[in-house]
Amino acid sequence: MRILITGGAGFIGSNLAKFHLNKNDDVIVVDNLITGKKKNIEKILNHPNFKFIEKDIISFRFEEIPPVDVIYHLASPASPPYFKKLAIEILMVNSVGTKNVLDYVKRSKSKRFVFSSSSEVYGDPKIHPQPESYWGNVNPNGYRSCYDEAKRFGESLIMSYVRTFGLDCRIVRVFNTYGPYMDPKDGRVVSSFINQAIGNQPITVYGSGNQTRSFCFVDDMVQGIHLAGNTSGLSGKVMNIGNPTEFTVLEIAKKIKELTKSSSKIIFRSIPPDDPKRRKPVIKVAKKLLGWEPKISLDEGLKKTIQYYQNL
Repeated sequence: MRILITGGAGFIGSNLAKFHLNKNDDVIVVDNLITGKKKNIEKILNHPNFKFIEKDIISFRFEEIPPVDVIYHLASPASPPYFKKLAIEILMVNSVGTKNVLDYVKRSKSKRFVFSSSSEVYGDPKIHPQPESYWGNVNPNGYRSCYDEAKRFGESLIMSYVRTFGLDCRIVRVFNTYGPYMDPKDGRVVSSFINQAIGNQPITVYGSGNQTRSFCFVDDMVQGIHLAGNTSGLSGKVMNIGNPTEFTVLEIAKKIKELTKSSSKIIFRSIPPDDPKRRKPVIKVAKKLLGWEPKISLDEGLKKTIQYYQNL
């Protein structure tokens, strides 16, 4: 198979690229490295089945890329610190960039398109846990809106291409994911807590720490995204991909402190605006359509992630 991954030098994208290379697929990655890291793919740069193109998908025309079997559209800054620094870039890559990729799929007659949407489309949810049928509770012009609304627009654009041109597109709503190759400075809960803990620095919890998250190890996430692109009969389907086991942020902080044997103190800071209070996916659709559910426990995944950061 020939695979195209936009944003393939990012955290999930680089893991997905390695997954497909291990299956002996041909993999093409397009990434402008605005948040992706070349070091994430340095071990596969010289692989005979791998091609890296350093381009911005907003303007890249894709002429040099032949038709592919599956395109995974993962390109977009995704962590909260970027919502202020790269707000316009986030909006553009999920709108203009997504249209550019869809036009390539249409033009080249590539087979399947998978869009990496986000649990952020649910905003600060009033329904818990969140099924795909929930329309969300999103502040359209708040601090996080550049990402929330960009993903919501991307979904709408994709479904319009499905209905208008008959493209075979699938949407996966990615919930909190962690694991090796996650940027240690991206400001996400797990990466921040681990790096603070292994450095014996204060572990910073925002708010009371009673807000909840559901954390999916990246190997499980990659398997889910792969199945979304390689299962027939899913055009127009929307699927939550995430781990439905729910923890408070404070529980995560304490667990990481224990696993790292850290002397760090847990400190509390003001919670950022529009921060979701609860986040947990309903994964019945993924179970039914993909036969997928996560297999790696939080303790097992955290141990692997801690080891990765300790070896950096």
